[in-house]
Amino acid sequence: MHDTQERTSWTDYLLTALAPAIWGSTYIVATHLLPPDRPFTTALLRTLPAGILLTLWARRLPERSQWGRLALLAALNIGLFQALLFVAAYRLPGGLAAVVGAIQPLLVVALAWACEGRRASGLAIASCVLGVLGMAALLLAPGAGWDALGIAAALAGAACMAGGTYLTRRWKTDVPVLAFTGWQLLAGGAMLLPAAWAIDPPLPALNGAHMLAYVYLVLIGTMAAYVLWFRGLARLSPVAVSSLGLLSPLAAVVLGWALLGQAMTGVSLAGLATVFASIVAVQWATLPDAQTPAPAGGNPCKS
Repeated sequence: MHDTQERTSWTDYLLTALAPAIWGSTYIVATHLLPPDRPFTTALLRTLPAGILLTLWARRLPERSQWGRLALLAALNIGLFQALLFVAAYRLPGGLAAVVGAIQPLLVVALAWACEGRRASGLAIASCVLGVLGMAALLLAPGAGWDALGIAAALAGAACMAGGTYLTRRWKTDVPVLAFTGWQLLAGGAMLLPAAWAIDPPLPALNGAHMLAYVYLVLIGTMAAYVLWFRGLARLSPVAVSSLGLLSPLAAVVLGWALLGQAMTGVSLAGLATVFASIVAVQWATLPDAQTPAPAGGNPCKS
């Protein structure tokens, strides 16, 4: 029985890891197959149609008492995160934005400690720090520009995603994962609509490549990826899931090397190996048997 549970657990880890790996592929799609300089429009067109399709497919309304939490999760996981992500991406070198975003697992650890009194193991914390250092070696170019607004946006985006990741796991719901994902994408996409309308230029006439790229972003890069992500959050530790998010820049680097011929130095390879080792170590450290129970005496963060 224990072996079966362990196999199921690692299957959940692998399925969840597919989500950030898919997100890593969307970078190449967005930068090489879509009209340029329309970040909010791209975010809107990948989230809102996906939300509409999933909610129509699931045909499940959350209870009235769940709408407030769902709106907050949609803002943290989709609306605010996507907007801040693109602000950071346009004001910072991609490597620096990814390095700043790599602190997200540490923020989830801090939330679990502050709200539940649950201390992460030393291995989990050390592995999270190792992931940040490995990401810096992999992506951070010498002399990268430290734009203050870009750094603030990257930090705020990491905080939004960390908060959304933690609260999604904490606020367990009986809403099926397809409906839960669909309503978040629908609400988050609606939040992006004003920014796309007011900031981005109008879309040009779309050709066949543009249309196929948008279809990929909606069906694979958003619908499939977010369903896997929220499915994982329902089953795994939020720290473990947050750490798996580091696979997104890793996948982007590997695909850039394989498909675009982008060079990788020895330092980059060492950084890639370090980040991957940190992800595996965090998963191991957050297995149920390795968890440090919260101390008795009540929960300091009531929901």
